Amino acid sequence: MTATNEGFIDLQVNGYGGVDFNQDHLTAEQLHAACERLAADGTTGILATIITEKLETMCQRLKRLVELRAADPLATKIILGFHVEGPFLNPNPGFCGAHPVDAICLADEGAARHLLDAGRGLIRLITLAPEQDPDCRVTRMLVRHGIMVSAGHSDASLDQLKAACDAGVSMFTHVGNGCPKQLLRHDNIVQRALSLYDRLWLCFIVDGHHVPFPALGNYLRAASLSRCIVVTDAIAPAGLGPGRYTLGRWEVRVDADMVARSPDGEHFLGAAITMRQSQSNLKTALGFSDEQCRTLLVDNPQRALASMVPDGQL
Repeated sequence: MTATNEGFIDLQVNGYGGVDFNQDHLTAEQLHAACERLAADGTTGILATIITEKLETMCQRLKRLVELRAADPLATKIILGFHVEGPFLNPNPGFCGAHPVDAICLADEGAARHLLDAGRGLIRLITLAPEQDPDCRVTRMLVRHGIMVSAGHSDASLDQLKAACDAGVSMFTHVGNGCPKQLLRHDNIVQRALSLYDRLWLCFIVDGHHVPFPALGNYLRAASLSRCIVVTDAIAPAGLGPGRYTLGRWEVRVDADMVARSPDGEHFLGAAITMRQSQSNLKTALGFSDEQCRTLLVDNPQRALASMVPDGQL
């Protein structure tokens, strides 16, 4: 499979082609250049992703994206909406990932409404940790507003995950990541998410580093491809080469292996992979067919996205 007429659909893009969507002074020229690069790499639809920061900063970044997208026909075509990852995440080491702990908070209806207002009807997906919304009140409110809610950066118990699913959670963000390097062998968040494959879309990063290929193959088979989605979690270096870039307040180091790491090398900060590279990895490392790749890179993301969008708006 090459990028089809529909093209790749990526539900988690923090930046691309040298452009960080999570900056305070994003320009029209930068956003257009990122969209041009995405299209050249075969990706015809994304959810531009805003990560955790102080609430007002997140809202200002969303408002800026709304304005720039509306003024650019290419950006309007490529950016199908927004994915807000945080700030209602697990603040504990490992689970918080690249999200600044000082900006993480418990789920709050007022804060959630503030984000929705800033997104001007374009927020399609919000990632939260179910344990940060213990009564599922915010989850239910978001679902009532037509937002898909994804669990992520979470150490929710199985009971908490099931309750979240009952309240409307229907996805799990980058399974196998947003958690510590070392977990209990059997009772851990990865196993809990996989056990609910019949209720959740399970998203995976396919660079061979975020989840090593043998484990990734096991996870995809366990969940069945019909419930899995490939995302890049791309940041600014995606589509480029090694160097130093930004993701929000972070300075990101990308080495020759094209893995985005914190300056001290201790943990990942998003990914530098493209959807086309993800497709190649699925075929060469896991032996997937063109049809199987299309399921993960095009069809399933489209199906999930369709359920996020009110009738007639896609």
